[in-house]
Parts: sequence; C-alpha cells; structure tokens
Amino acid sequence: MVGGNAIRGTRIGAGPVGESERGESAPRVKVSYWCANGHEATPSFAMDAEIPDEWECQHCGLPAGKERENPPDARRTEPYKSHLAYVKERRSDEDGEAILAEALQRLRERRGA
Repeated sequence: MVGGNAIRGTRIGAGPVGESERGESAPRVKVSYWCANGHEATPSFAMDAEIPDEWECQHCGLPAGKERENPPDARRTEPYKSHLAYVKERRSDEDGEAILAEALQRLRERRGA
C-alpha cells in the first residue's frame, strides 16, 4: 500500500449524500416574477415564509412583479450629490451670504479682541 491513506478520493467534511443523512427539506413553493423586459425569475420559498411582492430580475436587475402583464416600473436612481449640493437645496444664496458674513464678523471680533 503506497502512502497508507485509507480514505483516498474524499475530502474533509464530505459525508454521505442523501435526504436521510441531511434531514428532510422544508416544503417549498415556487413563485414566478416578471420584469419589464419580459424575463421570468422563479425563486422558491418555504411554505411558511412571507413571499415578497417584488423580486430583482436575475438577468437585467430591474424590479420584477408577480403579474406578467403589469410588471413594476424601474426605480429612478438619484445621481450622486455632493455635500454642497445638499446645502444649496436647503439654503438660498442670500442665506449663505448672511451666514458667511456672520461667521466672518465673529472671526474678526475674536482676532481683534
């Protein structure tokens, strides 16, 4: 016997394959979802699981719904906004000028005192 390895061809953690060794599978239900491009996704869920109304299409990434004729619309993605863009949404130019003038006034008072 070369090498003396009695369990050649197996790997650590490999066990017998079969339902009897792994336990019984939970009862499942397959649900069909369709996206706006007509792709169908059929994930399976446990019978007692809460089934979502929407699912992400595995082909194109669009949202998919349970109704083939009425798939959900694609979500609108907001472009990246910088911190300055958010500030400009909240404040007008006049507000910004007033805040800047106030801050400069406080700075001058600290330096002059």
